[in-house]
Amino acid sequence: MSILAYGLNYRTASIELRERVAFPEEHTQDALRQIQIDVPGVREAAIISTCNRTELYCAVHPEVEPDLSSWLAKHRPVSAQELDDASYTHWDQDAAKHQIRVAAGLDSQVLGEPQIMGQVKAAYETARATGTLGPELNLLSQIILRTAKQVRTETEIGRNPVSVAFAAVSLALQIFTELGSKKALLLGAGETIGLVAEHLESQGIGHMAIANRTLVNAEILAAKYDADSMQLTDVAERLAEFDIVIGSTGSSLPVVGKGAVEAAIKQRRHKPIFMVDIAVPRDIEPGVGELPDVYLYSIDDLSQIIDNNMQQRREAAKTAETFVQAGAKLYLRESRVKKDQALLRAVRDQAKTMQEEAVARATKDLARGTDPQQVVKRLGADLTNKLLHTPTMAIRDASAEGRTDILEYLRTMYSNDKPREEDATKTSPPAPQED
Repeated sequence: MSILAYGLNYRTASIELRERVAFPEEHTQDALRQIQIDVPGVREAAIISTCNRTELYCAVHPEVEPDLSSWLAKHRPVSAQELDDASYTHWDQDAAKHQIRVAAGLDSQVLGEPQIMGQVKAAYETARATGTLGPELNLLSQIILRTAKQVRTETEIGRNPVSVAFAAVSLALQIFTELGSKKALLLGAGETIGLVAEHLESQGIGHMAIANRTLVNAEILAAKYDADSMQLTDVAERLAEFDIVIGSTGSSLPVVGKGAVEAAIKQRRHKPIFMVDIAVPRDIEPGVGELPDVYLYSIDDLSQIIDNNMQQRREAAKTAETFVQAGAKLYLRESRVKKDQALLRAVRDQAKTMQEEAVARATKDLARGTDPQQVVKRLGADLTNKLLHTPTMAIRDASAEGRTDILEYLRTMYSNDKPREEDATKTSPPAPQED
């Protein structure tokens, strides 16, 4: 079997095209079944479909090159020509290398983003549940996910925030060290504030409140996080309740003034307030930053942090490529070993038959009263002759045919200075384990 990775992503296709090609989660299992039915040569299949990519991973018959563009054009509102212009194809070791980079976040629009590894794992679990994950993709998925985990844990690829929302929450952690006893006020109810709320909840924030000009939008977002909701006009009188204030409204004028913050600080008896203004135009008057016990950061401050962190991720990505190369080589090695399992079984079965015949003969000789020392010598000689017969003939044939490649390999195998078995065990990569 060969492995094929076919797809398109944010680098090769517009968002409009990616939207048309994407598979809704509820349709993925049907699509996997249809690939096996409709596309000749496809034996196994998995689909990864996110906002930034749609990719088909298939185990295919080595003598068949499946036409996945035509299949995809029949099942999604897109033409084969559009797909041909925007798609890419990777085979075998290159396919493994590509998938490792995807799962590790090295091929993401935001370098090192963590969600994609879970999405890749979920894609293979869906294929398993559907019945389209066989031995080839199972081996591939084990090596991909294990290598991606190494990249995530042994490099700095995902340890520095590169989104405004994540950077804001990370700064809050630097000020307060822990958030379980803190209360946060979020100004606005849009996508960015939604991400801030998500990150705060993941960090164990004590309590949240959402303030928005349209109260119903604040209530909808607040309901997701068991938070309070209020209108922006109520912020000034309640500001003293909060340790963290993060703003991202669409207001053309500041919604938090210097006077309101000054009054809140007095009420708080100078307990510090951490404030982040993500909005443009700004939600918090710049003069607030001059007040004691207030830590105010603007979008420009966060942008500088993000730029620095992005550079650190780029440096980490260079180190991560070492893991990618090693993982792809491991996949190729294990795939080759797997393909030759039948040969290994045949060799072992033949040796076992020889053993059983020699032992049976020795047992009869002992039963007839033959000298045990002679029986043991004969047993050893019989086994040695039988086990060496096949490789001896192979060496003679290779010599007669000038097969120097085989002869050199055998010389290496039988060399006196070859690595000891225990040394080879230490340096060999571990065999993939079942999830």
